[in-house]
Amino acid sequence: MIFRPWYFEQLRQTLRRSPVSGLLGPRQTGKSTLARELARLFPSAHIFDLESPSDLLRLTNPELTLGRLSGLIILDEIQLRPDLFPILRVLADRPHADAQFLILGSAAPQLIRHASESLAGRIQFVDLHGFNLSETGPAALESLWLRGGFPRSFLADNDADSTAWRESFVRTFLERDLPQLGLRINASAMRRFWTMLAHRHGQIWNASELARSMSLSDKTVRNRLDELSLTFMVRQLQPWYQNLGKRLVKSPKVYLRDSGLLHHLLGLSTHQQLQGHPAVGASWEGFALEQILQLLRPSDAWFYATQSGAELDLFLQYNGRRLGFEFKYNEAPRTTRSMRIATDDLQLDHLWIICPGGVRAQVDEKISICGLSAAEYLRQALN
Repeated sequence: MIFRPWYFEQLRQTLRRSPVSGLLGPRQTGKSTLARELARLFPSAHIFDLESPSDLLRLTNPELTLGRLSGLIILDEIQLRPDLFPILRVLADRPHADAQFLILGSAAPQLIRHASESLAGRIQFVDLHGFNLSETGPAALESLWLRGGFPRSFLADNDADSTAWRESFVRTFLERDLPQLGLRINASAMRRFWTMLAHRHGQIWNASELARSMSLSDKTVRNRLDELSLTFMVRQLQPWYQNLGKRLVKSPKVYLRDSGLLHHLLGLSTHQQLQGHPAVGASWEGFALEQILQLLRPSDAWFYATQSGAELDLFLQYNGRRLGFEFKYNEAPRTTRSMRIATDDLQLDHLWIICPGGVRAQVDEKISICGLSAAEYLRQALN
């Protein structure tokens, strides 16, 4: 088992601050495992799996059952029982309550709207993602890139077992998870849409183009994109468009969050296949982008692009500094005119070019090259 100290500490802090804490993320990212590890810190802990018939039977009268308990109370797959949210509000508001609640869910807070409506001011959320390089170590970079961060995919004995697990995950997600979340979408149609997104990974979102290719309306493909985003499968990276003196791109860029699922939908199961595929550069960009976001954990992130062609893959405001990132699948990347234009337009304090390997080099006062394997150095330099 790979220990996940950042998430562990975040949950400890949210439980200290709020009567109810939420741990959200895709299925099979280790929410239940992390919650059980956390439960060991409490003198008493009670776990309810809302997919278990026996646990559901125990919750026939949930206010009475939960109201009698003290210590840490964990409710796993909370999205299956939205009727519990008003009860949690009542229990959380009791004076001198000696119980804390941790809810686990497989959907984003926007989708579990009941939490936002019933528990406003009483709950804090932590989003759990797959493994990252800080957790696996830089020596695992190639395997993490190919297989993605889902624990069972990454820790599989071989690439064939990893591929088989990802196929099972995709089928279960489409055929069971989405309907459980109230999204009534034909599994084959959604898989086709998801696969088409994989072929457009890292590109500017164009609803009309995708709608025409699938004989659907712009609104329908927009809704499907939002559904995959709200279930943590897709990232919509928004454009920065506050520079009024430029004609800027104003549509988001779309990435599949997990590189392993991206490769599976593209039919890539080995490093040899990945290296020879036209999407290898886009795959690296998305993988490195996710690693940087998990390393620095900024409150918000954007990309930058002008109609004249100047681009920047990632723009952050971090610790009072304006930072830019370019992701290049090249052992010896070079600076470009586009990078320097973006540096001036955005008034960057520094631009980092992220490439494979562990190289570290400073190009000039405002531009540095850093291999993703040495990204921990980057965080130390910025803190």
